[in-house]
Amino acid sequence: MKFQTIKDVEDSGFTGFISIENLQNGTSMIPSCSGVYMVIRAEETEPQFLTKGTGGFFKKQDPNVGIDVLRDNWVDNSCVLYIGQSRYLRERIRQYIHFGQGKPIGHKGGRYIWQLNDAKQLLICWKETPEGNHQETESLLIQEFRSIYGKRPFANLVG
Repeated sequence: MKFQTIKDVEDSGFTGFISIENLQNGTSMIPSCSGVYMVIRAEETEPQFLTKGTGGFFKKQDPNVGIDVLRDNWVDNSCVLYIGQSRYLRERIRQYIHFGQGKPIGHKGGRYIWQLNDAKQLLICWKETPEGNHQETESLLIQEFRSIYGKRPFANLVG
């Protein structure tokens, strides 16, 4: 799979492509089954990083990192910023959105997203994995991304 454009992601079977701003009004359009999801940035401009993002403090831990960390993790020439997975897509994406709204939710993965100035305009798309192999699918997508770009997607933290 290519990760360069939204069309690449669509061609690999992902659907949805709903803005985070629209998902803040509800996630009922997302299936409840297992699957993988991606956070996509349609803009091809340089990212604008925030010193303090909108992510919630979970167990009193600051989710923000320094601008230098964000710059080091940025991946040029890819629209894919984060790859996640869940047995229950709708619930996991709802948690992710709530974390981005500043609620104290344990969704540490993908937290760099919330330090982007245009986070609300980012798109979330998903692909169902009816066989229940969501973890394996996520792992393969991240490995494939790494083989192309030499590192993980921007907001996929190591470990």
